[in-house]
Amino acid sequence: MQIISTPTAPQAIGPYSQAIKINGLVYTSGQVALKPDGSFNDGDIAVQTTQVFENLSEVLKAAGSGLEKVLKTTVFLSDMDNFAAMNEVYAKNFGEHKPARSTVAVKTLPKNALVEIECIALA
Repeated sequence: MQIISTPTAPQAIGPYSQAIKINGLVYTSGQVALKPDGSFNDGDIAVQTTQVFENLSEVLKAAGSGLEKVLKTTVFLSDMDNFAAMNEVYAKNFGEHKPARSTVAVKTLPKNALVEIECIALA
């Protein structure tokens, strides 16, 4: 098991790793719209989702992977009314690649984020 850590994505704000790589797979922790310097990108859902994908890309890159190798995502939304706008940014980032996905609405997210996304990818 290899712990993945990169300074080009936000550091964990709790007792967890940015990602774990094991048996040819990468499991990322959920990413919210934190910037690598720890400040929060407090924009609308499109802005926050864009930042989340920048973070996921950097963590996956550090693990020798990338968005094109993502098998499954879980998307957490603070309000399901934001689904369409999040989905537009999501589709742009994955292009023709369409990983399996679950999307759930939750009461609140860390830093009062509008979106959090985690994924499982091939290493």
